[in-house]
Amino acid sequence: MPGRVPLPSSHPTAVAGRRRRRSWPLVAALSTGLLVGSVAAPAGATEDRPDRGGGHGRGQASTTVEPFGTAPDGTPVERWTLRHGDMTVRVLTYGGVIQTLEVPDRHGQVENVVLGFPDVAGYASDADPYFGSLIGRYGNRIAGGTFDLDGETYQLPLNDGPNTLHGGPEGFDDRVWAATPVGDRRVAALQLQLVSPDGDQGFPGTLTTTVTYSVDRQERLTVHYEATTDAPTVVNLTQHTYWNLGGEGSGTIYDHELEIDADAYTPVDETLIPTGEIAPVEGTPFDFRDATAIGARIRVADQQLLYGQGYDHNWVLDRDDDGAREGSDGEDELEEAAELHDPESGRTLTIETTEPGLQFYSGNFLDGTIVGTGGSVYRQSDGLALETQHFPDSPNQPGFPSTELRPGEVYESTTVFELDN
Repeated sequence: MPGRVPLPSSHPTAVAGRRRRRSWPLVAALSTGLLVGSVAAPAGATEDRPDRGGGHGRGQASTTVEPFGTAPDGTPVERWTLRHGDMTVRVLTYGGVIQTLEVPDRHGQVENVVLGFPDVAGYASDADPYFGSLIGRYGNRIAGGTFDLDGETYQLPLNDGPNTLHGGPEGFDDRVWAATPVGDRRVAALQLQLVSPDGDQGFPGTLTTTVTYSVDRQERLTVHYEATTDAPTVVNLTQHTYWNLGGEGSGTIYDHELEIDADAYTPVDETLIPTGEIAPVEGTPFDFRDATAIGARIRVADQQLLYGQGYDHNWVLDRDDDGAREGSDGEDELEEAAELHDPESGRTLTIETTEPGLQFYSGNFLDGTIVGTGGSVYRQSDGLALETQHFPDSPNQPGFPSTELRPGEVYESTTVFELDN
Protein backbone atom coordinates (compact mmCIF):
# COMPACT_ATOMS: atom_id res chain seq x y z
CA MET A 1 0.00 0.00 0.00
CA PRO A 2 1.26 3.50 -0.71
CA GLY A 3 2.58 5.92 1.86
CA ARG A 4 0.55 8.46 3.75
CA VAL A 5 1.01 11.00 0.92
CA PRO A 6 0.83 9.41 -2.58
CA LEU A 7 3.89 10.46 -4.55
CA PRO A 8 3.33 12.01 -8.00
CA SER A 9 11.41 -16.52 -15.48
CA SER A 10 10.39 -19.39 -13.86
CA HIS A 11 10.87 -20.88 -10.40
CA PRO A 12 13.62 -23.54 -10.46
CA THR A 13 11.70 -25.69 -7.99
CA ALA A 14 8.23 -25.03 -9.35
CA VAL A 15 5.91 -27.93 -9.97
CA ALA A 16 2.75 -28.05 -12.02
CA GLY A 17 -0.53 -27.37 -10.27
CA ARG A 18 -1.33 -25.99 -6.85
CA ARG A 19 1.07 -26.52 -3.97
CA ARG A 20 0.02 -28.39 -0.87
CA ARG A 21 -1.00 -25.91 1.82
CA ARG A 22 1.07 -26.19 4.98
CA SER A 23 -0.82 -25.72 8.20
CA TRP A 24 -0.65 -26.75 11.80
CA PRO A 25 -2.67 -25.95 14.92
CA LEU A 26 -1.47 -22.63 16.29
CA VAL A 27 -1.86 -23.72 19.90
CA ALA A 28 0.41 -26.72 19.27
CA ALA A 29 2.90 -24.59 17.38
CA LEU A 30 3.13 -22.00 20.12
CA SER A 31 3.56 -24.62 22.81
CA THR A 32 6.88 -25.65 21.27
CA GLY A 33 8.22 -22.11 21.12
CA LEU A 34 9.13 -19.47 23.66
CA LEU A 35 6.33 -18.45 26.01
CA VAL A 36 6.58 -15.20 27.93
CA GLY A 37 3.53 -14.68 30.11
CA SER A 38 0.66 -14.72 27.64
CA VAL A 39 2.84 -13.65 24.71
CA ALA A 40 3.96 -16.49 22.49
CA ALA A 41 6.79 -16.83 20.00
CA PRO A 42 7.69 -18.33 17.66
CA ALA A 43 4.81 -20.16 16.05
CA GLY A 44 5.74 -23.51 14.63
CA ALA A 45 9.14 -23.64 16.32
CA THR A 46 10.75 -26.92 17.24
CA GLU A 47 13.06 -27.64 20.13
CA ASP A 48 16.39 -25.89 19.53
CA ARG A 49 19.72 -27.05 20.83
CA PRO A 50 22.92 -25.05 20.36
CA ASP A 51 24.89 -26.40 17.41
CA ARG A 52 28.37 -27.66 18.26
CA GLY A 53 29.60 -27.49 14.71
CA GLY A 54 29.35 -25.08 11.78
CA GLY A 55 26.77 -24.78 9.07
CA HIS A 56 23.13 -23.76 9.03
CA GLY A 57 21.79 -22.59 12.38
CA ARG A 58 25.23 -22.17 13.94
CA GLY A 59 25.42 -20.69 17.43
CA GLN A 60 22.93 -19.53 20.01
CA ALA A 61 20.29 -16.83 19.72
CA SER A 62 21.15 -13.29 20.80
CA THR A 63 19.10 -10.16 21.46
CA THR A 64 21.09 -6.93 21.87
CA VAL A 65 20.35 -3.21 21.95
CA GLU A 66 21.98 0.12 21.06
CA PRO A 67 20.86 3.78 21.06
CA PHE A 68 19.48 4.99 17.73
CA GLY A 69 18.78 8.71 17.98
CA THR A 70 15.58 10.36 19.10
CA ALA A 71 11.99 10.75 17.94
CA PRO A 72 10.78 14.21 16.87
CA ASP A 73 9.48 14.82 20.40
CA GLY A 74 12.88 14.01 21.90
CA THR A 75 12.05 10.49 23.11
CA PRO A 76 15.10 8.21 22.86
CA VAL A 77 14.88 5.49 20.22
CA GLU A 78 16.59 2.10 20.50
CA ARG A 79 17.67 -0.35 17.85
CA TRP A 80 17.43 -4.01 18.84
CA THR A 81 19.28 -6.76 16.97
CA LEU A 82 17.76 -10.25 16.91
CA ARG A 83 20.19 -12.84 15.61
CA HIS A 84 20.02 -16.60 15.21
CA GLY A 85 21.72 -18.85 12.69
CA ASP A 86 21.99 -17.08 9.36
CA MET A 87 19.28 -14.47 10.03
CA THR A 88 19.79 -11.03 11.57
CA VAL A 89 16.85 -8.67 12.13
CA ARG A 90 17.18 -5.08 13.38
CA VAL A 91 14.10 -3.55 15.00
CA LEU A 92 13.55 0.07 16.04
CA THR A 93 11.39 1.08 18.97
CA TYR A 94 10.19 3.94 16.74
CA GLY A 95 7.17 2.49 14.94
CA GLY A 96 8.25 -1.07 15.75
CA VAL A 97 10.11 -0.80 12.46
CA ILE A 98 11.98 -3.76 10.95
CA GLN A 99 14.86 -1.65 9.66
CA THR A 100 16.98 -4.44 8.17
CA LEU A 101 16.67 -8.19 7.72
CA GLU A 102 19.83 -9.98 6.59
CA VAL A 103 19.93 -13.50 5.13
CA PRO A 104 22.26 -15.31 2.69
CA ASP A 105 21.52 -16.08 -0.96
CA ARG A 106 22.15 -19.43 -2.63
CA HIS A 107 25.89 -18.66 -2.72
CA GLY A 108 26.07 -17.69 0.96
CA GLN A 109 26.23 -13.94 0.24
CA VAL A 110 24.47 -12.15 3.10
CA GLU A 111 22.38 -9.11 2.20
CA ASN A 112 19.62 -6.97 3.66
CA VAL A 113 16.36 -7.85 1.88
CA VAL A 114 14.02 -5.12 3.19
CA LEU A 115 13.70 -1.45 2.33
CA GLY A 116 14.16 1.28 4.92
CA PHE A 117 15.96 4.41 6.10
CA PRO A 118 19.36 4.84 7.78
CA ASP A 119 17.98 7.06 10.58
CA VAL A 120 14.88 7.93 12.58
CA ALA A 121 14.32 11.13 10.59
CA GLY A 122 13.44 9.10 7.51
CA TYR A 123 10.76 7.13 9.35
CA ALA A 124 9.37 10.29 10.97
CA SER A 125 9.12 12.08 7.62
CA ASP A 126 5.80 12.50 5.79
CA ALA A 127 7.52 10.87 2.80
CA ASP A 128 7.89 7.57 4.67
CA PRO A 129 5.70 4.94 2.94
CA TYR A 130 5.45 2.94 6.19
CA PHE A 131 8.76 1.13 5.61
CA GLY A 132 8.89 -1.86 8.00
CA SER A 133 6.37 -0.38 10.43
CA LEU A 134 3.83 -1.86 12.79
CA ILE A 135 0.44 -0.60 11.63
CA GLY A 136 -2.50 0.25 13.88
CA ARG A 137 -5.04 0.78 15.12
CA TYR A 138 -6.49 -0.18 11.77
CA GLY A 139 -4.32 -1.48 8.95
CA ASN A 140 -5.46 -0.46 5.45
CA ARG A 141 -8.33 1.91 4.58
CA ILE A 142 -11.59 2.94 6.20
CA ALA A 143 -14.01 4.66 3.80
CA GLY A 144 -14.64 8.30 4.60
CA GLY A 145 -12.75 7.80 7.86
CA THR A 146 -16.02 6.88 9.53
CA PHE A 147 -17.75 3.81 10.96
CA ASP A 148 -20.67 2.94 13.22
CA LEU A 149 -20.32 0.74 16.29
CA ASP A 150 -23.11 -0.03 18.77
CA GLY A 151 -25.18 2.87 17.49
CA GLU A 152 -22.36 5.43 17.74
CA THR A 153 -20.69 7.05 14.72
CA TYR A 154 -16.93 7.61 14.91
CA GLN A 155 -15.05 10.04 12.69
CA LEU A 156 -11.33 9.50 12.10
CA PRO A 157 -8.89 12.01 10.59
CA LEU A 158 -8.45 11.63 6.82
CA ASN A 159 -4.94 11.02 5.51
CA ASP A 160 -5.51 9.26 2.18
CA GLY A 161 -7.73 11.47 0.06
CA PRO A 162 -11.29 10.95 1.32
CA ASN A 163 -10.31 7.98 3.50
CA THR A 164 -8.32 7.03 6.59
CA LEU A 165 -5.24 4.87 5.95
CA HIS A 166 -3.29 2.77 8.46
CA GLY A 167 -4.87 4.23 11.58
CA GLY A 168 -4.63 7.92 10.66
CA PRO A 169 -1.88 10.52 10.30
CA GLU A 170 -0.38 9.64 13.70
CA GLY A 171 -0.76 5.89 13.76
CA PHE A 172 1.26 3.25 15.57
CA ASP A 173 4.04 3.68 13.01
CA ASP A 174 4.80 7.12 14.49
CA ARG A 175 4.95 6.06 18.16
CA VAL A 176 7.87 4.94 20.32
CA TRP A 177 7.09 1.48 21.71
CA ALA A 178 8.34 0.17 25.08
CA ALA A 179 10.74 -2.73 24.47
CA THR A 180 11.55 -5.77 26.60
CA PRO A 181 13.91 -8.59 25.53
CA VAL A 182 12.19 -11.95 26.06
CA GLY A 183 14.50 -14.39 24.27
CA ASP A 184 16.73 -17.20 25.47
CA ARG A 185 19.43 -19.42 23.93
CA ARG A 186 16.90 -20.96 21.55
CA VAL A 187 15.00 -17.91 20.32
CA ALA A 188 15.98 -14.27 19.85
CA ALA A 189 12.87 -12.32 20.84
CA LEU A 190 11.71 -8.79 21.59
CA GLN A 191 8.39 -7.70 23.07
CA LEU A 192 7.04 -4.26 22.16
CA GLN A 193 4.13 -2.60 23.98
CA LEU A 194 2.05 0.48 23.27
CA VAL A 195 -0.98 1.95 25.07
CA SER A 196 -3.30 3.92 22.78
CA PRO A 197 -5.69 6.09 24.82
CA ASP A 198 -9.44 6.36 24.28
CA GLY A 199 -10.10 8.71 21.35
CA ASP A 200 -6.64 8.27 19.83
CA GLN A 201 -7.03 9.17 16.13
CA GLY A 202 -10.79 9.03 16.73
CA PHE A 203 -10.95 5.36 17.77
CA PRO A 204 -12.94 4.43 20.90
CA GLY A 205 -11.49 2.61 23.90
CA THR A 206 -8.04 2.45 25.47
CA LEU A 207 -6.18 -0.19 23.47
CA THR A 208 -3.17 -1.98 24.97
CA THR A 209 -1.12 -3.68 22.26
CA THR A 210 1.76 -6.12 22.60
CA VAL A 211 3.77 -7.32 19.62
CA THR A 212 6.52 -9.94 19.89
CA TYR A 213 9.16 -10.35 17.20
CA SER A 214 11.11 -13.60 17.40
CA VAL A 215 13.78 -15.29 15.29
CA ASP A 216 14.45 -19.01 15.50
CA ARG A 217 17.23 -21.10 14.08
CA GLN A 218 15.10 -22.23 11.13
CA GLU A 219 15.27 -18.63 9.82
CA ARG A 220 11.70 -17.81 10.70
CA LEU A 221 10.67 -14.37 11.83
CA THR A 222 7.45 -14.66 13.82
CA VAL A 223 5.26 -11.65 14.55
CA HIS A 224 2.72 -12.29 17.31
CA TYR A 225 0.11 -9.63 18.12
CA GLU A 226 -2.10 -9.26 21.16
CA ALA A 227 -4.44 -6.41 22.15
CA THR A 228 -7.12 -5.67 24.73
CA THR A 229 -9.58 -2.82 25.08
CA ASP A 230 -11.69 -1.26 27.83
CA ALA A 231 -14.51 -0.30 25.42
CA PRO A 232 -15.87 -1.69 22.14
CA THR A 233 -13.59 -0.78 19.23
CA VAL A 234 -12.22 -2.04 15.92
CA VAL A 235 -8.70 -3.40 15.47
CA ASN A 236 -6.68 -4.61 12.48
CA LEU A 237 -2.93 -4.84 13.13
CA THR A 238 -0.32 -5.69 10.52
CA GLN A 239 3.36 -5.36 9.59
CA HIS A 240 4.39 -3.23 6.60
CA THR A 241 7.82 -4.49 5.55
CA TYR A 242 8.83 -3.92 1.93
CA TRP A 243 10.69 -6.93 0.51
CA ASN A 244 13.27 -7.22 -2.24
CA LEU A 245 14.79 -10.70 -2.10
CA GLY A 246 17.52 -9.69 -4.50
CA GLY A 247 18.80 -7.27 -1.87
CA GLU A 248 17.83 -3.76 -0.78
CA GLY A 249 18.60 -1.29 -3.56
CA SER A 250 19.12 -4.02 -6.20
CA GLY A 251 16.35 -2.90 -8.58
CA THR A 252 12.74 -3.84 -9.26
CA ILE A 253 10.84 -6.86 -8.02
CA TYR A 254 9.19 -7.48 -11.41
CA ASP A 255 11.15 -10.73 -11.86
CA HIS A 256 10.16 -12.00 -8.40
CA GLU A 257 7.69 -14.86 -8.68
CA LEU A 258 4.67 -14.67 -6.39
CA GLU A 259 2.18 -17.34 -5.43
CA ILE A 260 -0.87 -16.44 -3.32
CA ASP A 261 -3.15 -19.14 -1.97
CA ALA A 262 -6.37 -17.35 -2.89
CA ASP A 263 -9.17 -18.00 -5.37
CA ALA A 264 -10.69 -14.55 -4.81
CA TYR A 265 -9.87 -10.93 -4.06
CA THR A 266 -11.77 -7.78 -3.07
CA PRO A 267 -12.11 -5.31 -5.98
CA VAL A 268 -11.88 -1.60 -5.14
CA ASP A 269 -13.29 1.72 -6.30
CA GLU A 270 -11.24 4.65 -7.57
CA THR A 271 -10.23 5.57 -3.97
CA LEU A 272 -9.07 1.97 -3.29
CA ILE A 273 -12.00 1.17 -0.99
CA PRO A 274 -13.44 -2.35 -1.46
CA THR A 275 -16.77 -2.45 -3.26
CA GLY A 276 -17.90 -5.31 -1.01
CA GLU A 277 -17.64 -7.88 -3.79
CA ILE A 278 -15.62 -11.08 -3.39
CA ALA A 279 -14.48 -11.64 -6.96
CA PRO A 280 -12.76 -14.69 -8.49
CA VAL A 281 -9.16 -14.21 -9.60
CA GLU A 282 -9.50 -16.65 -12.48
CA GLY A 283 -8.97 -14.98 -15.84
CA THR A 284 -7.66 -11.76 -14.27
CA PRO A 285 -4.20 -10.27 -13.60
CA PHE A 286 -4.90 -11.10 -9.93
CA ASP A 287 -4.53 -14.84 -10.42
CA PHE A 288 -1.38 -15.81 -8.52
CA ARG A 289 -2.55 -19.32 -7.66
CA ASP A 290 0.50 -20.55 -9.56
CA ALA A 291 3.88 -18.83 -9.25
CA THR A 292 3.88 -15.87 -11.64
CA ALA A 293 6.42 -13.10 -12.25
CA ILE A 294 5.06 -9.89 -10.73
CA GLY A 295 5.89 -7.94 -13.88
CA ALA A 296 4.12 -10.38 -16.19
CA ARG A 297 0.70 -8.69 -16.05
CA ILE A 298 1.23 -5.52 -14.05
CA ARG A 299 0.84 -3.32 -17.15
CA VAL A 300 -2.28 -5.02 -18.47
CA ALA A 301 -5.08 -2.52 -19.22
CA ASP A 302 -7.24 -3.67 -16.31
CA GLN A 303 -9.38 -1.13 -14.47
CA GLN A 304 -8.37 -2.50 -11.06
CA LEU A 305 -4.68 -2.13 -11.90
CA LEU A 306 -5.36 1.40 -13.15
CA TYR A 307 -7.02 2.31 -9.84
CA GLY A 308 -3.98 1.11 -7.88
CA GLN A 309 -1.35 2.08 -10.47
CA GLY A 310 -0.32 -1.54 -10.06
CA TYR A 311 -1.22 -4.08 -7.38
CA ASP A 312 -2.66 -2.63 -4.17
CA HIS A 313 -5.42 -5.09 -3.32
CA ASN A 314 -6.58 -7.57 -0.71
CA TRP A 315 -6.66 -11.29 -1.50
CA VAL A 316 -9.19 -13.54 0.25
CA LEU A 317 -7.03 -16.43 1.42
CA ASP A 318 -8.13 -20.03 0.90
CA ARG A 319 -8.09 -21.33 4.43
CA ASP A 320 -9.12 -24.65 5.94
CA ASP A 321 -9.79 -22.53 9.03
CA ASP A 322 -11.57 -19.41 7.75
CA GLY A 323 -9.75 -17.03 10.12
CA ALA A 324 -12.93 -15.04 10.71
CA ARG A 325 -12.02 -13.57 14.06
CA GLU A 326 -14.74 -12.83 16.53
CA GLY A 327 -12.49 -11.21 19.12
CA SER A 328 -9.38 -13.30 18.44
CA ASP A 329 -7.46 -15.40 15.95
CA GLY A 330 -5.81 -17.22 18.85
CA GLU A 331 -7.43 -20.56 18.07
CA ASP A 332 -7.03 -20.31 14.29
CA GLU A 333 -4.40 -22.33 12.51
CA LEU A 334 -1.29 -20.97 10.88
CA GLU A 335 -1.73 -21.67 7.19
CA GLU A 336 0.46 -20.89 4.23
CA ALA A 337 -0.73 -17.71 2.50
CA ALA A 338 1.96 -16.83 -0.04
CA GLU A 339 5.37 -17.65 -1.41
CA LEU A 340 7.75 -15.15 -3.01
CA HIS A 341 10.82 -16.31 -4.95
CA ASP A 342 13.70 -14.42 -6.53
CA PRO A 343 15.25 -16.56 -9.30
CA GLU A 344 18.49 -14.54 -9.32
CA SER A 345 19.44 -14.86 -5.64
CA GLY A 346 17.59 -18.11 -4.99
CA ARG A 347 15.93 -16.65 -1.91
CA THR A 348 12.36 -17.71 -1.13
CA LEU A 349 10.01 -16.09 1.38
CA THR A 350 7.10 -18.17 2.66
CA ILE A 351 4.35 -16.53 4.69
CA GLU A 352 2.08 -18.38 7.11
CA THR A 353 -0.65 -16.58 8.98
CA THR A 354 -3.80 -16.87 11.06
CA GLU A 355 -5.32 -13.92 9.15
CA PRO A 356 -8.02 -14.24 6.45
CA GLY A 357 -6.54 -11.68 4.05
CA LEU A 358 -3.31 -10.58 2.40
CA GLN A 359 -2.67 -7.14 0.92
CA PHE A 360 -0.18 -7.24 -1.96
CA TYR A 361 1.23 -3.79 -2.75
CA SER A 362 3.78 -3.62 -5.56
CA GLY A 363 5.54 -0.40 -4.51
CA ASN A 364 3.70 1.70 -7.09
CA PHE A 365 4.37 5.11 -5.53
CA LEU A 366 8.13 4.82 -5.00
CA ASP A 367 9.28 7.53 -7.39
CA GLY A 368 12.98 8.19 -6.87
CA THR A 369 12.60 10.78 -4.08
CA ILE A 370 13.62 8.43 -1.24
CA VAL A 371 17.17 7.34 -0.41
CA GLY A 372 17.32 4.03 1.44
CA THR A 373 19.52 2.35 4.02
CA GLY A 374 22.18 1.35 1.48
CA GLY A 375 22.37 4.77 -0.18
CA SER A 376 20.33 3.81 -3.27
CA VAL A 377 17.36 5.77 -4.57
CA TYR A 378 14.12 3.78 -4.49
CA ARG A 379 12.05 3.82 -7.68
CA GLN A 380 8.72 2.25 -8.62
CA SER A 381 8.48 -1.41 -7.62
CA ASP A 382 11.92 -1.56 -5.99
CA GLY A 383 10.14 -3.39 -3.16
CA LEU A 384 6.78 -4.96 -2.36
CA ALA A 385 4.64 -5.36 0.73
CA LEU A 386 2.69 -8.49 1.71
CA GLU A 387 0.50 -7.46 4.65
CA THR A 388 -1.46 -10.15 6.48
CA GLN A 389 -4.71 -8.66 7.68
CA HIS A 390 -8.46 -8.59 8.02
CA PHE A 391 -10.03 -6.92 5.01
CA PRO A 392 -9.94 -3.16 4.28
CA ASP A 393 -13.00 -1.16 5.39
CA SER A 394 -14.41 -4.14 7.32
CA PRO A 395 -16.21 -1.88 9.85
CA ASN A 396 -18.38 -0.67 6.94
CA GLN A 397 -18.69 -4.01 5.14
CA PRO A 398 -21.04 -6.42 6.96
CA GLY A 399 -20.11 -9.23 4.55
CA PHE A 400 -16.44 -9.13 5.58
CA PRO A 401 -14.96 -10.88 8.66
CA SER A 402 -15.47 -8.76 11.78
CA THR A 403 -12.73 -6.55 13.21
CA GLU A 404 -14.66 -5.66 16.37
CA LEU A 405 -12.96 -6.12 19.74
CA ARG A 406 -14.80 -5.86 23.05
CA PRO A 407 -13.79 -5.69 26.70
CA GLY A 408 -12.87 -9.11 28.05
CA GLU A 409 -11.73 -10.34 24.62
CA VAL A 410 -8.12 -10.65 23.47
CA TYR A 411 -7.17 -9.75 19.93
CA GLU A 412 -4.60 -12.33 18.90
CA SER A 413 -2.89 -12.87 15.55
CA THR A 414 0.30 -14.54 14.31
CA THR A 415 2.27 -14.33 11.07
CA VAL A 416 5.46 -16.24 10.25
CA PHE A 417 7.97 -15.09 7.61
CA GLU A 418 10.25 -17.97 6.66
CA LEU A 419 13.29 -17.37 4.44
CA ASP A 420 15.20 -20.01 2.54
CA ASN A 421 17.81 -20.14 -0.18
